[in-house]
Amino acid sequence: MTIAKNTICLWFDKEAEEAARFYADTFPDSAVRSIHRAPADYPSGKAGDVLTVDFTVLGIPCIGLNGGPLFQHNESFSFQVATDDQEETDRYWNAIVGNGGQESACGWCKDKWGISWQITPRVLTEAMAAGGEEWRRAFEAMLEMRKIDVAAIEAARRG
Repeated sequence: MTIAKNTICLWFDKEAEEAARFYADTFPDSAVRSIHRAPADYPSGKAGDVLTVDFTVLGIPCIGLNGGPLFQHNESFSFQVATDDQEETDRYWNAIVGNGGQESACGWCKDKWGISWQITPRVLTEAMAAGGEEWRRAFEAMLEMRKIDVAAIEAARRG
């Protein structure tokens, strides 16, 4: 196994394996690569407990660390997923929110482990790149949304 030069480490209480398996089942180019069990007791667990999980999310190498309840996730870190259409946006949004997660504003949601996700249709990113009035209209439309409505963003871009 090749170890990536840069890997995202996500801290979990005890659910790293469950989260990694959910991500692998939900997103393309995602997989659980290996599970490592603690060789001895440690502050928040026992010998044999899952300590780390190596996995990928959309091709991004990650390690899930079962470090205990000390640290919690917050919105200062999120995965941003670019979607091509409403169907793909709905699929990822519904998978995350429908599996114990929660909605937030402007295309953000959290999974049941507290990891934040931005489910961002490309049409919104394209509006940002266009700038000017097109971006302002799309931005104002986005501010009224939880899950992004592709048709509404397209309409706002057109004016």
